[in-house]
Amino acid sequence: MKFTHTFSPDTPPVCRLGLATRGNTHLDPCDVHWAIERGVNYLNWCGRTDGMSQAVSEMGEKRQEIVFAWQIQSSSEDAARRELEDALTELKTDYIDIATLYYVESESEWCRLATTGGACSALVKAKEEGLLRMIGLTSHQRSMAASIAAGRILADENECDPGLDPTRPLDVLMLRYNAAHRGAESDVFPTTDPIDLPVVVYTCLRWGALMESTPDDPPGFTAPPAREWYRFCLANSSVAVAIAAPDGREELEHDFSLLDDWRAPSAEEMETLRSHGDRVYQHGGSFP
Repeated sequence: MKFTHTFSPDTPPVCRLGLATRGNTHLDPCDVHWAIERGVNYLNWCGRTDGMSQAVSEMGEKRQEIVFAWQIQSSSEDAARRELEDALTELKTDYIDIATLYYVESESEWCRLATTGGACSALVKAKEEGLLRMIGLTSHQRSMAASIAAGRILADENECDPGLDPTRPLDVLMLRYNAAHRGAESDVFPTTDPIDLPVVVYTCLRWGALMESTPDDPPGFTAPPAREWYRFCLANSSVAVAIAAPDGREELEHDFSLLDDWRAPSAEEMETLRSHGDRVYQHGGSFP
């Protein structure tokens, strides 16, 4: 199983198990520095002041050794520019590697973002100025996201920002993928693999449900721990990076203990993971 992924010639190879923060998780700056010392160098920041943003602001020249992804929520060009400038100030950095347009859930929303004067206009200019390296998109709509990435959904030719490549407007996709929600295997990867578009995946634990029992579990079955569900995601070569969002040092150390045993699941282990994923999907609600 390949240990690293390289997003572009301008970015260092990254460990395929990345670290993320969310508004409902807590990591201290020392936790983030610990992860980086362990070899983790793909960081995904939620945009709020937290331990990750503080850790990055303290890095100095070591900032060049990480790939830093940031979730942007603005929809207009002016607002996106202000949000970017605020993020650069918060992080005390000269550039951001990846800005992901956060939760784009409809074609009309994407077209507004891609129209001249939309958020993409600010991101295109930021790339030209060296403030940004890549533009990404986060969505729960897998087929739509894949179509956007392949250039099949774009704003009207007369309205689309001219800086966007109509055949490949995005540099990265960020999507949900786990053993219970494997739709990306049919809806996304067959599109992104041929065009070599990196896919970063999240919700690898299905909000913790994959570590819990279901009514249909075999007798004596114990659900595998978090580490094994990240292993499942990373066993798929179509996944560039799988991100973990641990809440505190104990979860952080457990998740990244995977680095001490970096291998794909055996055939028997994979069957166990997929079967439990199927049971969690059956009992866990309506998310596709």
